[in-house]
Amino acid sequence: MPPRGESIIADDVGGDNASPLVGLAPVFARNSRLLVLGSFPGAASLAAQQYYGHPRNHFWPVLGAIWGLDVVALPYARRIAELRRRGLAVWDVYATCRREGSLDSAIEDAVPNDLAGLARRCPQLQAIAHNGGESARFMRLTGALGLPVYRLPSTSPANASWSFERKLAAWREVFLQHGIA
Repeated sequence: MPPRGESIIADDVGGDNASPLVGLAPVFARNSRLLVLGSFPGAASLAAQQYYGHPRNHFWPVLGAIWGLDVVALPYARRIAELRRRGLAVWDVYATCRREGSLDSAIEDAVPNDLAGLARRCPQLQAIAHNGGESARFMRLTGALGLPVYRLPSTSPANASWSFERKLAAWREVFLQHGIA
């Protein structure tokens, strides 16, 4: 397995003997009040070593609309600084997996991240929000942490059944409840 920080492009993975893909490190601060959990970074995110790196993913545009800030125009390091400053943590439910392409339905042999360990490192954490259905499969586990848990519509471009406006309304509601908006 490659050290954390080195990426393996998902399209290079194939066959039973392929090395597992390794996810990204969590983004958080001690003041994090809301943790957004995706499933596992897509190929574009792994290649860039950036959360929500696919240009058609609505994650950054949704945050920008909630915050009234052109987050998409910011360099990635400034985006991350803005997350931390506003009390938003981001991670994925899976630490490693095997997958061809970027679809959640192709995830195999997934190993979960230590979500309880991250929650302990965020003493002000108020809630956890799952970004999409694959992540939401962990709601029973995250609910056991004793915090409110939400299932938000996926920001993935594969979630075309939800308009941007509908996604934005759902995300904004949860962000407002926890002082992230």
